[in-house]
Amino acid sequence: MDKIEELLNSLGTPAKSSSSNNKKRKWREIEQLKEKFQLEKELKAYESSLDYSLEDF
Repeated sequence: MDKIEELLNSLGTPAKSSSSNNKKRKWREIEQLKEKFQLEKELKAYESSLDYSLEDF
């Protein structure tokens, strides 16, 4: 592990920053999934109201 830390330090990027970047990326993915599910919920609400209006004709 010391060689990995030395390599990261020589590149100028500490090991901790990569883990925080991964956490940020995962949170972004979670937020995107939440938005997707919310959008699907809203679309289902519109689809059901569309079905009712089409049945009237």
